[in-house]
Amino acid sequence: MDASSYYRASARPQAGFAPLDGRRDASVCVVGAGFAGLNTALGLAERGQRDVVLLDADTVGHGASGRNGGFVFGGFSRGEEALLAELGPVRARALYQGTQDAVQLIRTRIARHGIDCQATDAGVLWANWFRDPAPLRARQRLLAEYFGVQWDWVPAAELAEQVRTRRYGDGLYERNALHFNPLDYARGLATLAHGHGVGIHEHSPAIALQRDGHGWRVRTPGGDVAARQVVLACGGYLAGLRREVDAGVLPIATYVMVTEPLGARLDEAIRTRAAIYDSRFAFDYYRPLPDTRILWGGRISVLDRSPEAVKRLLYRDLLKVFPQLEGVRVDYAWSGLMSYARHQMPQIGRVDEGLWLAQAFGGHGVAPTTMAGEVLAAAIAEDDPRWREFADYGLVSAMKPAGYLGAQLSYWWYQARDAWKDWRGR
Repeated sequence: MDASSYYRASARPQAGFAPLDGRRDASVCVVGAGFAGLNTALGLAERGQRDVVLLDADTVGHGASGRNGGFVFGGFSRGEEALLAELGPVRARALYQGTQDAVQLIRTRIARHGIDCQATDAGVLWANWFRDPAPLRARQRLLAEYFGVQWDWVPAAELAEQVRTRRYGDGLYERNALHFNPLDYARGLATLAHGHGVGIHEHSPAIALQRDGHGWRVRTPGGDVAARQVVLACGGYLAGLRREVDAGVLPIATYVMVTEPLGARLDEAIRTRAAIYDSRFAFDYYRPLPDTRILWGGRISVLDRSPEAVKRLLYRDLLKVFPQLEGVRVDYAWSGLMSYARHQMPQIGRVDEGLWLAQAFGGHGVAPTTMAGEVLAAAIAEDDPRWREFADYGLVSAMKPAGYLGAQLSYWWYQARDAWKDWRGR
């Protein structure tokens, strides 16, 4: 079993981007070359902003952006019902629509620029782990009534024809969704941004941030960037540049594995090319890959486990759903860190004069990071005030280190509640 991610192991060799060497003057310096940083830098360049510099401590897509499950769909980690209660129907719908628009922007960029990232535009299935269909019906109605989004009902018998398991009841199908290789997409965005004039520097960790006249100075081991504005987009790999920024999130691990190529055996388990996740809080998510492998993810933990430990946990989960795949080899397994906020929403906005933030996408980040990049690019280049719509979900303390214990206990509680609900229903 390979300890690296499937995405990195299967990626084509790339020359990469040179580390920062010496002094650079910039209009904007973006710290973090994950999806949030890449989309911000690209959005700025597309709006005519010149002298944009993008720094990363490792390589493009090194963190959650290049290691995730590859699901591209609307919404946030915070549920739609909670958004309605907290923001009201108009603001909640506007935020949700921003993620729907982001899905379309991703689709458009892939097609327009020929980004080769194994994009599979086949939608996403939400499969009911439980027998009671009422929660699915309620969510379907809420999405249609308040968010203008139609998810199609999939009866249990039809779902069982597409996903060959007795594990699920009915399901919902989200058409405006796709899945892809996230690392290839991240690298495609970097190539596109670089072509628009963005200066990208890998292996250039930001080790200090300080005021410099009316702007900021970002220091790296090889040099520094003097910029009028700075965007911090470091995700779960905290840079240690601003105490309140790092204090606002918990870096949480999630796990992914990829099987060997299954050939014709893939259809014994999965006959759809849609991506799939289930209705538990602690859900499984998985999708068929173009080379007939299955990518399988799940679990949330404060522990960044070894590949062998990840394989043991996820293989057991796989067989609960598809016992017919017993004996299938796992070729890759990995874990990685994502940033979570207590309020389960992204933290997007201005921290200080000329200092911006995009983090805490909480495992639901491909579309919201794209939205964040557009929102921040528009704010910086065009003085667009949309970023203020995230003001209700700002920098609240994650209460570390106690927050780690709280997060793990909360996960275990929800996991136990799901198990009890399943036992009761069966």
